[in-house]
Amino acid sequence: MAKGAGFRCAVVAVCLLAALLTGCSRDPNVRKQKLMESGQRYFDKGQYREAAIQFQNAIQLDSRFADAHYKMALTAMKLQQWPTAFQELTTTVQLQPDQYAAHLDMANLLILSRQFSDAKDHLDLLAQKQPNNPEVYVARANYYAGMNNMTAALADMQKALQLDPNRSDSYLNLAMLQMHGQQWDAAEASFKKAAELNPKSTNALVSLGNFYQTRGRFPEAEQWFRRAIDSAKDDPSPRLSLASLYMAENKLGQAEDFLRQSKQDFPTDSVGYRMLGDFYFANNQLDKATTEYAALYRDHPKDMTVKKNYIQLLILKDRFDEARKLNDEIVKAKPDDSDARVYKGEIEIHDGKASDAVNTLQAVLKSEPDNAVAHYQLGLALDQLGSTNRAEGEWRDAVRLRPEMAEAHRALAVVAIHRNDAAGLAQEADQIIALQPASPDGYLLRAVADIDRKQFATADENLKRSLEKAPNNPAAYVQLGNLRMAQKQLPEAQKAFQLALDQDPNSTEALGGVLNVYQEQKQHDKALAAAKAQSDKYPKNAGFHVMVGALLEQGKDLAGAEAEFKQASDLDKKNSEAWVKLGMMQSARGNTDQALETYLDGSKNKPKEIAFNLLAGGIYESRQDWEHAKQQYQKVLEVQPENPLASNNLAYVMLQQGGNVDVAFAMAQTARRQLPDNPNAADTLGWAFYHKHVYTSATDLFKEAVKKEPDNALFNYHLGLAYAKSGKAALARQQLDRVVKIKPNSPEVEELRRAVAEAKG
Repeated sequence: MAKGAGFRCAVVAVCLLAALLTGCSRDPNVRKQKLMESGQRYFDKGQYREAAIQFQNAIQLDSRFADAHYKMALTAMKLQQWPTAFQELTTTVQLQPDQYAAHLDMANLLILSRQFSDAKDHLDLLAQKQPNNPEVYVARANYYAGMNNMTAALADMQKALQLDPNRSDSYLNLAMLQMHGQQWDAAEASFKKAAELNPKSTNALVSLGNFYQTRGRFPEAEQWFRRAIDSAKDDPSPRLSLASLYMAENKLGQAEDFLRQSKQDFPTDSVGYRMLGDFYFANNQLDKATTEYAALYRDHPKDMTVKKNYIQLLILKDRFDEARKLNDEIVKAKPDDSDARVYKGEIEIHDGKASDAVNTLQAVLKSEPDNAVAHYQLGLALDQLGSTNRAEGEWRDAVRLRPEMAEAHRALAVVAIHRNDAAGLAQEADQIIALQPASPDGYLLRAVADIDRKQFATADENLKRSLEKAPNNPAAYVQLGNLRMAQKQLPEAQKAFQLALDQDPNSTEALGGVLNVYQEQKQHDKALAAAKAQSDKYPKNAGFHVMVGALLEQGKDLAGAEAEFKQASDLDKKNSEAWVKLGMMQSARGNTDQALETYLDGSKNKPKEIAFNLLAGGIYESRQDWEHAKQQYQKVLEVQPENPLASNNLAYVMLQQGGNVDVAFAMAQTARRQLPDNPNAADTLGWAFYHKHVYTSATDLFKEAVKKEPDNALFNYHLGLAYAKSGKAALARQQLDRVVKIKPNSPEVEELRRAVAEAKG
């Protein structure tokens, strides 16, 4: 072989090898396996976001790569991205139906989201294909527990333990089910067995401590919490359990000292050094919490959790400029940071920019639909806009996603109060008590529900517990007064209300209670004297002037009442009650021009307060100024699209104007649905049927309205017209006589007289 030829062969060989290596690196099967291996390494290290990127890259190379979809599902579950996890598990079992681990994960996920019928399909398959897998029976036990079939749940847990009697977690699960069934001795034995099988498991040790705490066996609870602390000296989490125990025992000083020491023991662990600040926050000691977090932020400026918690505290302390500055730093560095965007929404709510806040928070939920805090804040923004039902829906989503969110439970408690839903209020109050046993308001709210349901003994007990937590809380004394009023113990009620007023001399609720007792005793003069005396002491309290005005109105001193309401509205431009009462008093005294001006001014001060628009619309309507009436009712519907009063009135105005009958008919139906017993709603819907020439339905509705308000000239007039159009001249004539008797000089008389004449013809 020539020298040159050998060299050429070597070059060719090298080129072939390079081509082979290059070809391998471009082989998608090789690349996706490398991505899987890389993702698994990140996953094993707990770097779940990095793992997700690698698994997603593998899926992009091969959309039918079942293993990658499953790994992506597991990663999403670690990140608590439940919709993604559900989607990836669904894809996995579609691509690989015999991937039973995915079926099991899917079943557990469906049970957590209470989609029991879908979960059962997976469990039935698993029971058939993997009859000896103990985890299948654990999952099925949880399914039956969710369905409240405790007998079947316990049987499946026993089966799981037969298959693997050395699983500590199975005994923990069994213990939880036994607690649910109030099998306390059996639950205790199961918790102990779990701890015995895995004596170093903080989960088992803490769970046993929690069991003793729920049973009120505090010394034993402390013993097991301390064992958990000793078994995991580098883990601050068990210390939180012991601190919570101290709080449940009302040993707040001991808890504070313990957590201050824990902070020193974990100078580089974020969870450890944040525990003291979080303790202050949990106990509503916002001043201490803010001071503590200010120090933490100075010491750990790069700890993003510290910075975010500090921003939240600044917001709660109304230090919005500082909060905005820190939050803007986060948004600038990381525009997609969901926490920072939620804080931005909170600040917008405070600034009165509720519409902007809705847009901000909805953008967060579009990318993170399971963000409970965003749901809660969106509820606040919607509530500020007057969309109460939508707000409630957001708060319910918040507690569904994070049942431990006490503030969302408080918001739902307020909703229950406004709806007079005592059962719902009791439920939310119990949640607050369970989550924050050291807080007085849970017991106070429960007492309010108990009073409403006439459960006076438990109301008394809950008020005592609330006052133990906050001895000088005037709100508790107000409710104690309400309880004594309900029990007809008027002297004791007066004492309680007076105690509340002594604690807070500016409390309208306390003074209102004092006045109610006088009113109950028919002592109007004493009530008026007490109201005037308190108003003279605190002349800048608009609420006191409203009370004096209301009492003067009762005594027929309309001029005096108007003067008090005027003073209240001057003192507090935002006091809707004062403005409304002022307008109503002006109207009662025949000054409808003044009343209209008052309502329009009130609407400018509080544009979301629909009462002003409704009342102004009523005045315009009485003047047959249909266009201005229409504008006022439309403003109401901009704030509350389903408001039945505005829907009803606007429908009537449109019919009077000759507007779109079908639109008016739809609005009248909306009003009727929400106000089924209201004669005005019946009359308006009847008037819409009349304009659609459906006289039988119109007649039935007019008859209903007249039955409820026999002396209403308009209702009788409408009924007469419907009879006339139906050819029932005699009945129409009866209605004409009725209208003449009620309102002889009204223009409706002549209109109805013509209709009767036509019916005769």
